Amino acid sequence: MSDKAPPEKRNRLVAVTLDETSIGRGNPDQEHERAIAIYDIVEENSFGVPEHDSGPYTLHLAIVDKKLAFEVKAADGSGCVTHYLSLTPFKRVIKDYELICDSYYKAIRSASPAQIEAIDMGRRGLHNEASELLVQRLEGKVDIDFDTARRLFTLIYALHWKG
Repeated sequence: MSDKAPPEKRNRLVAVTLDETSIGRGNPDQEHERAIAIYDIVEENSFGVPEHDSGPYTLHLAIVDKKLAFEVKAADGSGCVTHYLSLTPFKRVIKDYELICDSYYKAIRSASPAQIEAIDMGRRGLHNEASELLVQRLEGKVDIDFDTARRLFTLIYALHWKG
């Protein structure tokens, strides 16, 4: 893609990968959620790197020395930038999200629709909180919209799955 492409064609992700050494394998529900998040991100996203107007981009997520690594490259594979984010601000919300997801997956097998809906509302609320935190933590480094942040949080959470 040329530098003359409009910003809406440049400021986006065309591929997202997760580091195989960092990733925890999840149960089938989790693996399905991960695949959907990657598909959804690639289909529709807003992602820009302020200091490198060389998009579209690819993103590789990994855990490196207990930090979240955002390795961003131009779609042609040329290097761009890697940002390392402390996971400390995410610890509480990831722990809470894990607990509510466990409750949700158990509930969908046996609970009433009203109980499932109540748990899912809590799950979505935590997901939103984590997404807002991600946007804040990336401010000045990577420009993303809220929907892209939600999908990225799903993948960040996937790096913590124990299976």
